[in-house]
Amino acid sequence: MRTLAPQVLGVLTRRNGQFDACEDAVQEALLEASLQWAQGGLPDNPYHWLMTVAQRRLVDQWRSESARRRREGTFTLQFSTRQPAGGAPDSWPGDEVVTPDADDTLMLLYLCCHPALSPPSQLALTLRAVGGLTCAQIASAFMVPEATMAQRISRAKGSITRAGARFEVPTPAETMARTAVVQQVLYLIFNEGYAASSGRSLQRTDLTGEAIRLTRLLLDVTPATNVARAETCGLLALMLLTDARRSARTLADGALVPLSEQDRSLWDAGQIREGVLLLTSTLGKVPIGPYQVQAAIAAIHDEASSVEDTDWPQILALYEVLEQVAPSPIVTLNRAVAVAMVKGPLAGLAVLGTVEKDPQLARSHRPLAVRAHLLELSGHVVAAREAYLVAAAATASLPERRYLAGRAARLTQQPHRPQDHSEG
Repeated sequence: MRTLAPQVLGVLTRRNGQFDACEDAVQEALLEASLQWAQGGLPDNPYHWLMTVAQRRLVDQWRSESARRRREGTFTLQFSTRQPAGGAPDSWPGDEVVTPDADDTLMLLYLCCHPALSPPSQLALTLRAVGGLTCAQIASAFMVPEATMAQRISRAKGSITRAGARFEVPTPAETMARTAVVQQVLYLIFNEGYAASSGRSLQRTDLTGEAIRLTRLLLDVTPATNVARAETCGLLALMLLTDARRSARTLADGALVPLSEQDRSLWDAGQIREGVLLLTSTLGKVPIGPYQVQAAIAAIHDEASSVEDTDWPQILALYEVLEQVAPSPIVTLNRAVAVAMVKGPLAGLAVLGTVEKDPQLARSHRPLAVRAHLLELSGHVVAAREAYLVAAAATASLPERRYLAGRAARLTQQPHRPQDHSEG
């Protein structure tokens, strides 16, 4: 259903206008499908089934005067000049089979990632319109009340309306500018799924899976001549190479397992091969971008047979490149770990000290966790224990809190072993 949802929504919007009404109709069709298909099995043509039901729901909406009044004003968004301003079309859609256009999915991604929207709104609208998730599912993923998420999505639609966005192929200049926003949204969705910022679970496989699926879609509909395609390849490679470690990241009870202690036989070799192939297919063809660099770092980790065999000098060199192409406090934080692994923990602590007070890291526990790790490596046991405890108190992720508190509790009972916090 998630694969078909953007196809059906794209066709409805392209033919009839009114993105908000079409999106509501598709969501109702998905809800009906989840009930009927679970009991009666998949229909012979799931796409036609969804299109037919969504069209009928759209007709019902337009024929209802109260529904029309409720949707006009705040929510009505006209995308097509074929759609009269009054709301209802001159002729109602029938049950004929309509073939989806691959560009529809791309236009939906661009629409949901319109620069007029805030990052949280871009995330929510992408998951709703392109991912096919309900408000309840999205609200659960980001740990907010369903009503709050519904309001966020409604405000996002209003912002798109005020920005004058239209459901149409972006100009080349708009494509170049907005593709980066689309990539960033998909990157954020994956990150939230891979290392959940709060809650009882370390990972949200529904979000990581959806991010990978949508990135594949973006790659499929992006022309080979588009210079941004290489970065989309890099982004997909990064997701695959990182997600390949998923099975080894937690124990049966959900406890976090750091990279240095993971059973590498549990890593997904198929995903690693695909990620490496994607990465190597783009390197050297266009100027390297941040997702390609991050994918290259992930590939070095994945291709090492053990933590001792990891090529840390190469990783450090890549983080230095990443700081050149996409400088940020997070990049410097990760570089501090690489510096410690190559030049010693005191050198890593010196790099860490340059960004610990950065406002972007003020609410994050990660600088404290890295400091604790480097203090432990340098032999400052008391200071490391205190830093671990402060970091544990600062995270809303229960698995990370337990892990950091556990490090503090057994710090003096186990020999010092290098551990990698750079992947988070």
